[in-house]
Amino acid sequence: MSTGFQYTIKRISFDENYHPADSTRITTNFANLARGEHRQENLRKALRMVDSRFNALAQWDNPKADRYAVELEIISVDVDIEGNGQHFPSIEILKTTIVDNQTNQRIDGIVGNNFSSYVRDYDFSVLLLEHNKGKAGFSIPDNYGELHGKLFKDFINSDVYKENFKKPPVICLSVSDNKTYHRTDNHHPILGVEYEPNESSLTEQYFKKMGLRVRYFMPEDSVAPLAFYFFGDLLNDYTNLELIGTISTMETFQKIYRPEIYNANAVAGSAYQPNLKHADHSLTQIVYDREERSQLAIKQGKFAEENFIKPYKAILDQWSEQYAS
Repeated sequence: MSTGFQYTIKRISFDENYHPADSTRITTNFANLARGEHRQENLRKALRMVDSRFNALAQWDNPKADRYAVELEIISVDVDIEGNGQHFPSIEILKTTIVDNQTNQRIDGIVGNNFSSYVRDYDFSVLLLEHNKGKAGFSIPDNYGELHGKLFKDFINSDVYKENFKKPPVICLSVSDNKTYHRTDNHHPILGVEYEPNESSLTEQYFKKMGLRVRYFMPEDSVAPLAFYFFGDLLNDYTNLELIGTISTMETFQKIYRPEIYNANAVAGSAYQPNLKHADHSLTQIVYDREERSQLAIKQGKFAEENFIKPYKAILDQWSEQYAS
């Protein structure tokens, strides 16, 4: 259905000179790296890690492990609810482009990868916390994640998305530290060995409302599985180089932000439970404050509440009720 909501896409290169825009969530993986006195060094190291990991996985016809480089582009999506030019920062995702230094070819990579959303901050860090405040047990509010899911699907189905991107997005996240993952016999040449969780998580349910399925794979020479959220057929809809671009980019971020899991000194076994207090891990020498990030998520959720949820409540409620997938 046509909503009347208008989406605008802005693109900015994520390189060593990157400075976050005012509308960017500062807890976002790429924006967090670009802060403080070591910002340029952080960015340079992270981008070098991405290229190294890409070449390690794309090892065919690549004897010196230097054939490819990955260029990253931040895709910022603003939404205009009333068609009056008033935009709210809806989501930010990453787009990869693979540069083949041997053929001088530029190859489109996957869009998605990282996922950033003010409305998700509101759902997880404001609405969910307030709903459970003072309660003995944990519960989820009615229609939790419905609005966010519909907004995301509306953008993916929009003409703006289709004009800019050839394939549906893939979002790559960390595994959950409160679930156990069991290794299967399924093995993909690029994604690696598949794991299956013992139960569904709140994040899985939330992304399901966005129309996304999830599978868990541990690529070669990784130490823990990654969560791949996707539409369609993850294993057959994307090329090897496209998948490697996503793995190399997002595994780099996870090594920085979740070193206890993704830079652990031991490889995940047949039954694997991630542990953010796991001491046997290595650090990447890139500074990151996890506690500050949690506090900022609440601030960003309240920003969404005051500037989007409350002002447009009547319109959003009516639209959400009428929305047809």
